[in-house]
Amino acid sequence: MSITFDSIPGSIRKPGRYSEYNSSLADQGLPANAKKMLILGQKTTDGTGISNIPVQVYSAADAVTLAGAGSVLTLSVAAALKANPNLELWISPIPDAAGAKSVGTITFAGTASTTGSLEFWIGNVRAEATVFSGDSASEVATSVQAALAAIHHLTPMIATVDTAVVTLTARNFGTLGNNVAVAYKNNNIGTTTTTVVQPASGATDPSIETALDNVFAADYDVVLDTLNDSTNLGLFKTHMFDISSPTEDRPCTGYFGYTGVQATLETLAGTTLNYERMAVAYLKYTKTTESGHSLDYEIGAAFAAVVAREEDPARPFNTLALRGIAPCALEDRLSRTQQESLLNNGVTPLEVGPGESVQIVRAITTYTTDATGTKSIAYLDLTTILSLDYGKKAIETREAQRFPRDKKTERTKAKLKTEIYDVIRLLAQLEIWNLCDIDEILVEDSLVSAGTVHTRIPAYVVAGMHVIANRIDLLLSGGK
Repeated sequence: MSITFDSIPGSIRKPGRYSEYNSSLADQGLPANAKKMLILGQKTTDGTGISNIPVQVYSAADAVTLAGAGSVLTLSVAAALKANPNLELWISPIPDAAGAKSVGTITFAGTASTTGSLEFWIGNVRAEATVFSGDSASEVATSVQAALAAIHHLTPMIATVDTAVVTLTARNFGTLGNNVAVAYKNNNIGTTTTTVVQPASGATDPSIETALDNVFAADYDVVLDTLNDSTNLGLFKTHMFDISSPTEDRPCTGYFGYTGVQATLETLAGTTLNYERMAVAYLKYTKTTESGHSLDYEIGAAFAAVVAREEDPARPFNTLALRGIAPCALEDRLSRTQQESLLNNGVTPLEVGPGESVQIVRAITTYTTDATGTKSIAYLDLTTILSLDYGKKAIETREAQRFPRDKKTERTKAKLKTEIYDVIRLLAQLEIWNLCDIDEILVEDSLVSAGTVHTRIPAYVVAGMHVIANRIDLLLSGGK
């Protein structure tokens, strides 16, 4: 085996001692697996961020400045950072499209006969207004508007008052405002009645197409699409397919959240999308309960942030909590049958666990059928594609380090095979891939390109242990 030099010419004749440093063999391990996350979401006109241009944020306060108080994007950032405070987070502020804002009302009637309070939830944000005995309906409305105004920067709606009616208007144009739930609780206020008309009539969502075009050359591991309509999700899928292709080689996974009708989501996820790089978290809410209601994009942000937090790609996400996400009411919690249906149709169900924390049941992708339309479990679990991506990254990193300027000889191809096997050995030690036999790795010359080598690498991805089935035999006699 000949020794090659990068900086010392072989033709040098002057006597002396010459040394160069070779760092290509320094890294004997695996690459780091820290993840960078991007959120695509609507800003308001108050946001100073340049439309459709990504920018890094370090806090929810940064998002308020760049995307506007209470905007879809700001609330998504807040949810992501609650779930993962150490997240490397970027945002792409998307301007509203010309359309309509969602509007709801809270109407009061009667005079308060006792002193108490009214609690209100606008989405997942709570406000409380004190009401005194003898307050008129207009005075109650004024107190409620003032309480909501005090937390205006946290809410997706702006509250205004006219006589006995508080009007709630979405900050952003579009349909996402229609999903904001308004709930209240009367704490010992007699006689006064409260009537809520839920926000509605928001119309015309913006497109994420320009934002996606502007980040095509960038490298993000986890991407959240806050706009969960089928058109934008279709654009999202195409973007991920293109950048994750072998030629672009910037694989990522995409996420969104959903709180609506289960059957609608199952069709969207498992049939319309059906893609191993997309995952959706589902938590059902109705608009009649006396509690907070997290929004679709808040759920998606928390889910994506939890995925970004886990550096072991093969470790299941079962039972991990989405901190900051409000639990749904008892009557909205998914039955076992509903969870099984979701898991069979490409949806990650969320459930309420100990301490009323919202938890991941099992993180799966929207992939349900192969190219022939046959049901397939190839990419069922999110950890499968994450483990494949990490293993590919580890192998390609080692190849780049060890073979930057090598000749294509039998000796070099043998070294390549050995290096690939060494990476798989390290992956096996971390229980990400299982170890294969070195002879299962094939390295051969391309038949069409003189400078190309082809490899075939077996990826025995480690599966998560999701189910433990016990058979307990009843023995009425004997024993020890």
